[in-house]
Amino acid sequence: MLAHYFPIFVFTILAFVVGIAAIRLGGLVRPSHPDRVKLSPYECGLKPIHDLPHRNTVPFYLLSMLFLLFDVEILFFFPWVLFFERSSINGFASMLLFMFILFVGYLYAWKKGALEWRH
Repeated sequence: MLAHYFPIFVFTILAFVVGIAAIRLGGLVRPSHPDRVKLSPYECGLKPIHDLPHRNTVPFYLLSMLFLLFDVEILFFFPWVLFFERSSINGFASMLLFMFILFVGYLYAWKKGALEWRH
């Protein structure tokens, strides 16, 4: 049984070796001329003028995490939509249950005020 997985194992090891070799070879071949401007941080191509006036607050991170959570959960709808016609009533019922749990989570976050932008 394990003999069937041996080519996959060899291919995985070979992929890692080739990837690491490419990174190392690129580091040896490319020119490297660091200076103060190249090493300075930037955002959107603009030079930083000063430090940030304040740090981002906890609600900012909470809202971004909720966005990621709901965004990833929406990705579960795509396979279901593709196979909707071939699925049975069990597939439909399980997706309705998933949507209900997602909606309850959304209502809970809304009720707690996590979706409010507070500065």
